[in-house]
This record gives sequence, structure tokens and C-alpha cells, in this order.
Amino acid sequence: MKEYHPPLGSREAMRLDFNENTLECSPRVRETLAQISAGALTRYPEREPVEAIAAAHLGLRAEQVALTNGVDEAIHVLFETFLDSDDEVLLPVPTYTMYEVYASATDARVVAVEAADDLQFPFERLLAAVTPRTKVIAIANPNSPSGSVATRAQLLELAGNAPQAVLLVDEAYFHFCGETVMDLVGSVPNLVVARTFSKAYGLAGLRLGLLAGPAHLMRWVRRVLSPYSVNSLALACLPPALDDTAYLDWYVGEVLAARTEFEEALDAARVRRWPSQANFILVEIGAQHAEFVRLMRDAAVLVRDRSSDPGCDGRVRITIGTRAQMRQAVTALNSALAVLRVEGGNQ
Repeated sequence: MKEYHPPLGSREAMRLDFNENTLECSPRVRETLAQISAGALTRYPEREPVEAIAAAHLGLRAEQVALTNGVDEAIHVLFETFLDSDDEVLLPVPTYTMYEVYASATDARVVAVEAADDLQFPFERLLAAVTPRTKVIAIANPNSPSGSVATRAQLLELAGNAPQAVLLVDEAYFHFCGETVMDLVGSVPNLVVARTFSKAYGLAGLRLGLLAGPAHLMRWVRRVLSPYSVNSLALACLPPALDDTAYLDWYVGEVLAARTEFEEALDAARVRRWPSQANFILVEIGAQHAEFVRLMRDAAVLVRDRSSDPGCDGRVRITIGTRAQMRQAVTALNSALAVLRVEGGNQ
């Protein structure tokens, strides 16, 4: 079974490494947390009432939606439900590491379809890789670490060409892109959409995710899903987080403006970058990637080395925060690059 070892150590710095909300959650969520009594924590959590609220928010029926302990549990449960040994799961790579981790736990065969150097969605190669044994196709849209997207037409064609498989579209970064297939849930019989509340909503510490799919598939998912895996604090905080659209819109708008500014700064610094539709940008650092990450940490800015990902040697992913944060990051980046260029010239 493949293992995942998250980077450990202090994160008391500007957090541009894990694609979280870099600021804070909605004020309404903080107010809700302050009102939770000690007695409320003595009861087992009830997810169904909040699932109904989440479903209504998405324009779906309650039986089409399941809340999960982060999107990781959503992926894990989906794979456990629909994958057996000798089945195949298709993954366009590089992509989110946990897909392969959870697939390997089922003894299914992982079929990795590598993107070209432009890291765009490898649609034709993925389509050609579908076989009768393909039972799950997992697509992060937008993808991490590249920030690239699959089009709606491509996703529909994949679903149609693999009717025996579940097409999982993981929309963790949906808010920074705006493109979704959530409206197709129920009308495309093998489409399941995942969402997380760890990114734009700023609830990573509460661990809350969501699966949405046709009722006939979700009935099987619920047989595997633990009834108490989503805690009471997370369930209490989701409705106010969903209601506070003003905060969400402000934060997303801030990130999008900061992304544009940061792209301009990278271009001015002559750093190669990949076009991103998410709250992060992948950049080319080259052989000095580890030193770059260290120099940024020394400047109190955390970034994520993705060199171990397929096709990503020498590349670093940088989360986009607010405009004020990213202006600080630009200062640190330019200083780090200056050091690297001096070191490179002395070698």
C-alpha cells in the first residue's frame, strides 16, 4: 500500500504551502463556535439535517449528498465502495497524491496517465486508457499541482465512454475557477462530484467534505460511510459558512486579484509558471528547488516542493493568499532568486 507522509514541522509563517484559506474563516463561523455549549459535545453528531441544508444549497436532494470527514474520507469511501482487486482506477498525473494512496488500499490497479510538459489535462490519452476493467476515473478539476482544468465537454465524453465506471470530479478548488458539473449530478448516471470546505471556506481544521451523486450510487456509498465521522463542531459551523456568501465572495475575489498580481511578478522575475485556475501557481525553479524552499522558509514564507510528483522535477507550488500577503511573498521570492542566481554563478 502506498504511503503518504505530509511535510512536518512548524507552520508558524505565511502558509503558502497547503492551498488553505490563508486568512480566517467567516466571522459567522466564529460566532457559532462561541455559542456551542459543553453539553452539546456529549451527544453523537447527526449529519442528516445538515446534509439537507448542504443539498438545498447545491440545488440537490438530500439523498444525493453525503457529508464526509474532509474530502479525503469522501475519496476513501468512494474507492472502497466501487473498487475491487483487479479493477482499474484511471488517474491523470500529476494529481492529488491521496487518490493513489486510497486506490492502493483496495488492491485495484492504478493506471496513471501522465500529462505532457504543459501539464494540461491529458484528455485523449485518458480516453484511450479506458478498458472494461476501469471502475473509477478520478479527476481533480482544477487539478493540483498544475492548476489546469478539464472542460465540461471532456468530462461528459469520459462519462459516456466509461458507463461501467464512476467518474469522480473533485472540485476542491471550484470557487477559484467557477466551472462546475454539480448541476449534472443525477442526470449523468455515473457522475459523482466531491467538494471540500477546507479551501475557500477556511474550515480545514474542522475536516469537512462532501460527495454528491445519483441516489442509486449514494445508497452504496452510505453503506460504507461511518455514520459519525463528521463531528458536531463541523456540522454546527457549515450552515453559517454557507450562509455568509459576502465573506466567501470577498475572499475569493481577493485571491483572484492576488493571483493576477503574482503572475505579473513571476513574469517580471522571468520565472516559468503554468496557467492556473486555482488558488495556487506551479513554478519552475530547477535544480535549486530545495534551496529555494529553504530560503522562502527563512523569510517566513512556506511553499511546497512538488519535485517528487510525476513530471514535476524542479517545480514548486505556491498558494495564493491575499494581495497584501502575496506582495510580501514577492519580496521573499525575489530575494531568494537573487541568492540562487549568485550561487548558480559561483558553481
